[in-house]
Amino acid sequence: MSNLVVALTGASGSIYAVRLIEVLMAAGKTVHLTVSPAAAEVMRRELGLVLDLENFDSKQLLPTVDQIDHDEKLKVLRPGGLAGSAASSVFSDSEIFTGRLVYHHYRDYSAGIASGSFLTQGMVICPCSMGTLAAVATGQSQNLIHRAADVHLKERRKLVVVPRETPLSLIALDNMKRITEAGAVVLPAMPGFYHDPVSISDLVDFIVSRICDQLGVKHEMVKRWGTAEK
Repeated sequence: MSNLVVALTGASGSIYAVRLIEVLMAAGKTVHLTVSPAAAEVMRRELGLVLDLENFDSKQLLPTVDQIDHDEKLKVLRPGGLAGSAASSVFSDSEIFTGRLVYHHYRDYSAGIASGSFLTQGMVICPCSMGTLAAVATGQSQNLIHRAADVHLKERRKLVVVPRETPLSLIALDNMKRITEAGAVVLPAMPGFYHDPVSISDLVDFIVSRICDQLGVKHEMVKRWGTAEK
């Protein structure tokens, strides 16, 4: 089964989401994407990407080489650019995908991912805001993101939640405990350093690699503990 759900919400860490989608599509997966308005705003601020949620096009999220070359804001995020050498491999693989990106509006309850009858390999909320965390923990299906997460919990499928917040309040910790007890995996965006990172790209890939491990997606992004090579 190649269907995977990826939801973007309004926490900092847009770069994790873009890299995750790149890797999943490069692995030949069909990525069912849904994005909250707050996530779109954070994406604009952090990566300079403008997502039109009403008229979405995949090139808004995964720009082509030509787009990057003609946009100074995007160019700096590319390897070799102003920040690229220490920033990210984001956007570098945008034309070698073998997978598919299927967009669902966050208000579209008619989307397949709103139903347990639509089979998936799992779902990731990356990054996950504290508001989304609270909604999932309390079963408030106020949009498609919440509903799809609820579906994965009730169907006992893999749900990976990637919070990016610090410090954490008792409310947030309680919500993490609650969704863990319900069957979700809480995977904070807290990169390790034992893989000898030399760039921000290495730190991003550490988190994305751990997400892929949870989803059963093969990769060779990082050096694993106890091994000499990636």
